[in-house]
Parts: sequence; structure tokens; C-alpha cells
Amino acid sequence: MNEETNLKGITVVALEQAVAAPYASGRLAEEGARVIKIERPEGDFARHYDKAVKNQSAYFVWLNAGKESISLNLKTSEDRQIIERMLKKADVFIQNLSPKALDRLNLDLEGQRKSNPGLITCSINGYGSEGLYKDKKAYDLLVQAESGLCSVTGIGEQLTRVGVSVSDIAAGMNAYQEILLALFRRERDPQKKGSGINVSLFHSTTDWMNVPYLQYKYGNESPVNQGLSHPTIAPYGAYKCKNGQDILFSIQNDREWRNFCEAVMEKPSLKTRKEFSNNTERVRNRKELDRIISDAFFLCDPETIISRLDSAGIAFGRLNDVSELDQHPQIRFRNIATSQGKITMLGRGATKENYPKEHLKIPEINEHGKRLRDEFGQ
Repeated sequence: MNEETNLKGITVVALEQAVAAPYASGRLAEEGARVIKIERPEGDFARHYDKAVKNQSAYFVWLNAGKESISLNLKTSEDRQIIERMLKKADVFIQNLSPKALDRLNLDLEGQRKSNPGLITCSINGYGSEGLYKDKKAYDLLVQAESGLCSVTGIGEQLTRVGVSVSDIAAGMNAYQEILLALFRRERDPQKKGSGINVSLFHSTTDWMNVPYLQYKYGNESPVNQGLSHPTIAPYGAYKCKNGQDILFSIQNDREWRNFCEAVMEKPSLKTRKEFSNNTERVRNRKELDRIISDAFFLCDPETIISRLDSAGIAFGRLNDVSELDQHPQIRFRNIATSQGKITMLGRGATKENYPKEHLKIPEINEHGKRLRDEFGQ
């Protein structure tokens, strides 16, 4: 990798488990940072969530490529000294232990930053470092519920979680971007001073809840879960075609609405109806509008509807499952090495020009323990 465009030379110590912190450190590892993953003797418990990927956990494979692994028992003085020596040489320390667990280990983050003034510490927990909930354990589904996210997900009284660990991912993304900003600030600081970062799953998720919150707070609305319909835009959602296949489409403005009425519905008179004249009216009269669209779509096969939507410049999507995603013409993959051979997983959301592609490896438990103990043991 080109040293000018990545994090080569940056050392990250990650006392981590599960999803949120490994997400952040995993992104740093992909950018060339040296990431030392500290695991308990039995390993990060995410290693044991399933055995789906060549006898390894899908969660662990997704988040831990390119890291070095060492097992430490931080209750022993010998292993405690090893992490202390690591932190004196590290640029970044990420940890997502519960606040009480961190206190029990007597790992004073402020003290670590005093010993190593350039150190950036990032703590990830459930509810933040202050407040009544600061010591509570928290996991993704619990935070999805606590944050109100589940109340706007699902259909009617049937509430659901979002199908992936969005609260963990949101926290991991926040941690990653804040660490990068801290590294950038430190680079511009003549005294090379580090900083302390605190990220919580709860606040990362409630930030994403701002639209329903603002609608409730200032719009006198009580947002509800709309299933596969958009809560504040209509028509925007899923409609069944002749063979039962769902097609989703979105109308974002009145010009698209007119095009939709003429070219897709083939009902030009629909665009002149007062109750559908703008988005506010269409949302207010959503039930009748959905009935009209559903009746029309159900008479047509999906290919006809898709052709009309495409010709009219209306955004649309099919309701794919994971098997269909695997064959999607737009899908992008990346390769990862494991002890059982190479695997492919879905690619990142961004691409970079002239960026070398390396096959990062998933570490076995304590795979680098001996070498790291030799390096930091004295």
C-alpha cells in the first residue's frame, strides 16, 4: 500500500469483542494500520456466534480481517504489564468493555494518555459515560428497542428489529470517523497530543432517529411503522404485480408524479385529482392512492411495470432476498483469507482509485501471541 494514502505506521490496540469496536478497528486495519486485537483466553465471544464460514463465525470474519491476535488475562500482573507497554507505543486504543469491567481492571484511560501524550483513546459502550444508564450492559437489539427504532420498524402492532445490527454498526462508524478526525488533528498539532473519545450505541442510534423525533416534537405527529411504505412520502413503497412479485418505487416530486400517472399508470386524469395534487395530500389520502395503484399493478406482469417505470425515469427496486443479492448485477465483492482458505464477502460502500487490493487474513485465537509477548514482554 502507498504510505501517503493509508494508515501505515499507525498502531492500534483493540481490547474488543462483539461488533461495534471490531467494526471500527477493522476499518483501520483495512486502511493499513497495525491492529493488535486483545482477546480473552477463550477468544472474542463473536467467534462463537455461528460456524457458517468455513467453521468460523460470519460476524467474526466480517469484522476482523488484517488484525493480529493475542490472548491476555488482564487480571494477572504479567499480562497487565504487556498491555501497559503496548499502550505506551500505541497511537490508538479502542475498548468496548462495560464501564464496570473497565473499572475492575483499573485501566485509567486518562492516565494512559498522560503516560503517552499522543495516545487517542476511544471507548464504546451502551449508553455513554454519564447519566443513570451509564453502567448498564447493552446489546444491539436492546438498544434498537430502547432508542425507539423498533417503534418505527415493522407493520402496525407487529414491531421488529432492523434485520442487521444497526446500533452496533452506527457506533462503529462513529468511532471510526472520530478516530480518523483525532488522528488528523494530532497530525496538525505540533505537540502531537492525543484525545479521548466516547461513543455509545444508544446515542449513535438516536441520532438516526432525528426525523421521526422532529416530526413528533415540532410537527405534532406520532410516527408509526409503515412496513414497506415510506412514512412521509407517497407513493413510495411496495406494490404487488400479476405474479405476486413486489415492485418498489418512489415518487420524490410533483414532476415525477405527473410522469407516473401518464406513463406508468396510463391514467392522465389521476394527476389532476385534488386529493393527490401534492405529497402532503397524497400522504393524507394514502389508503385510497394505494388501492388505485395496487389494482393497476396487479393487472400487469413485473416486466411491464419495470419497463414503464424505467422509461418514465421513476426510481424503482425489486424486493430481493440474500440469494438474489448474491447474483445481483451491481454487487461488488472483496476477498478475505482464512485458515481454511479464501472466502468472498460483500464489498465496502466506497471505492478508491489506484488503491491496491490485498487479501487480509482472519486471525486465529492468539495466533500472534508469542511474537507479541516477545515484542512487548520486557
